Amino acid sequence: MQWQRWNRQAKLWLWVITLIGVVAALPLGAQRMAMEDSANTVEYAFDYRDIIEVAEHQAKPAEFVEEQLGLLKEAGVNTMAVYESSLKELSQAGRLTYYNEKDAALLQGKLPDDRVNYTYILFAGEEEEQKVGKVVREAMDRHGVPYRDWSFGERKGIVAEQSLTAMQLKTMDFDPMSLDAIRDAGFRILARFSDRVVPYDAARTDAQLSMLKEYGVTRLLFDGEKAKGASDQGQLKSLDSFGELLKQYDIGLTAIENLKKPQQGIHKLAYLTDYNVVRVYSLSPEDSIEMTPHGIADRFLLAAKDRNIRMFFLNSMLQSSMDTGKLNHSVDKIALAMGGPDGVIAKLEEAGFPAGEAQPFEYTNAKWEKPVRAVVALGAIALITLLVAAFLPAAAIPVFFLGLVGSAGLYVLNSSLMEQGLALGAAVAGPTLAMIWVMNRIYSRTVGDRRMVGGETWKVGGASYEGDAKTQWVFPSVSLGHRIGIALNWFVVGTLITLSAVPLVFGLLHNITYSLVLEQFRGVSVLFFGPLFLVAIYVFLYEGSDGHGVIRRAALILSRPITLLWVVGAIVVGAIGFYYISRSGNAGQVSSIELLFRNWLESTFGVRPRFKEFMLGHPPLLLGLFLSIRYRAAWVLIIVGTMGQLSMVSTFTHLHTPLYISIIRTLLGLGAGILIGLVCIGAWIVLEGAWRRWVQPHIRKPSA
Repeated sequence: MQWQRWNRQAKLWLWVITLIGVVAALPLGAQRMAMEDSANTVEYAFDYRDIIEVAEHQAKPAEFVEEQLGLLKEAGVNTMAVYESSLKELSQAGRLTYYNEKDAALLQGKLPDDRVNYTYILFAGEEEEQKVGKVVREAMDRHGVPYRDWSFGERKGIVAEQSLTAMQLKTMDFDPMSLDAIRDAGFRILARFSDRVVPYDAARTDAQLSMLKEYGVTRLLFDGEKAKGASDQGQLKSLDSFGELLKQYDIGLTAIENLKKPQQGIHKLAYLTDYNVVRVYSLSPEDSIEMTPHGIADRFLLAAKDRNIRMFFLNSMLQSSMDTGKLNHSVDKIALAMGGPDGVIAKLEEAGFPAGEAQPFEYTNAKWEKPVRAVVALGAIALITLLVAAFLPAAAIPVFFLGLVGSAGLYVLNSSLMEQGLALGAAVAGPTLAMIWVMNRIYSRTVGDRRMVGGETWKVGGASYEGDAKTQWVFPSVSLGHRIGIALNWFVVGTLITLSAVPLVFGLLHNITYSLVLEQFRGVSVLFFGPLFLVAIYVFLYEGSDGHGVIRRAALILSRPITLLWVVGAIVVGAIGFYYISRSGNAGQVSSIELLFRNWLESTFGVRPRFKEFMLGHPPLLLGLFLSIRYRAAWVLIIVGTMGQLSMVSTFTHLHTPLYISIIRTLLGLGAGILIGLVCIGAWIVLEGAWRRWVQPHIRKPSA
């Protein structure tokens, strides 16, 4: 008895510790909001390779390239992305032509030499031979390919003693003539490095960065799954070397949005460059043709505002049409979509995102952050302990101390994993404890301490009520106004308990790596389903905070025969669960009607509340609270309503979304959800009144 009393008293102190952690997290949230507002300039980069590939199929390629660069510059596109070159790309750009052994023999009017299979390269002119020839020769020297000078007519060239297929695989340095053309056209240059040149050569990389710096390059975007230097990090410490060079030349990085996992090595390079990183969203070649200018503008605005995107990468493609007999491309379409008073760039500038050079967020690690985050971690441990104590009341004290020791040990091994684990635990605990508090209020207002599944007749307010199968399904009537007031009060208090987890989550994960999506909140599936599962267990198996008789109630439920009603209920629950899964995560599916509704909400409020909150979660919860005081069956709506509560916490686990956007989204969802819930309550009152007045009197009552 003494131990139980200590554990009950400990719960009060655990709530105090939780609230202290919540308050401690607020300055961290304010600091994050200041960081998110420190860089709003947006950069628009076009893939220069796409222009070259489209130009290859035009009647006058050079004129086409010049014309398209002018259109894009006039539209407001301010950057061109260039890649490390190859023989194919240099040929597409008109710098050279290449031949295999047979084609070279045909060109010279000779029979091919069957003993060799060399590659023959001819440069387009004197300038190409001097500038591009240096790039080609350097690549062959690096790969150990023997070569010699060669010419045909007035054109100079090279014979490489390797097959054309093998030569086409060689990665070469950036095309200096393309760099000159882009700079002369008034564009900034976004250099796209790969990790295909191995082993890593620090001296060569230093020379590359020095050359790019002369062209005004301030940012890199990696091509492929790896950052430059990632393959040789183990042996050559190449990432460390490359990171030092990037910092020496003050060149930042670009992280690609929507990758399944970050490019290998970029996390370390970001750290070495003091997180001089901006995030880029890429418009795919297919979308550049299929999407309307209005659709592109809406997508870009949403990305800049909701996901902190500060660079947009524009792709194009060539599309052939047998019906029209024409080659279609999307370069001019993109220029049309981007420019003008109603274009993408104008709309983003109106929303507070001016066009210019993308800048990294300004952040600082103040000395006070570390102890404050320790207090936040303590609050998360307390909240998780309260969740465990809701199901195991006698375990509060030992669980709390085990949490302290375990968290301290995990912090020593991997501090990031410790913070992510506590954040996930707090995120699950908040909405679960909120719904458990709600259920305890329902129990106290309805059946009191004598509630039991499959039990005998219950007494409430001195009256006896016999329910179906010894279970009371209808409770004494309470006035409508009182029921609505109680429901609103419980909804507000439960929501506040849920939201207590939010500062703990963003306080624990207060790091620029989460804003840049170099790290992410882990355990999304656990957050989606954990509270639902735990609340369902509490509704069906627990009678209150004491936790007695759980095993007996579980046995009674399992021993009951399976009826048609159970089967229908299982099908309904399965359908709801499937729909819930289909909507969850980044790959969630939505209907076309909902997309229209989403767009209307976005255009009306500027921030779109989450559908799972204001339609699927909050209204059922508010209606369930109203009905639960009168009808036992309505308790299942509390489980359904848990979706809205956990969704609010989930909103704040999108750490790349500006904090103020998440706050507005949650408040809009609460307001809309309460209004819809009140409408549902009003509809129920009308339907229930109609039933009692016109239907119930005509139902034949059984004879005595």
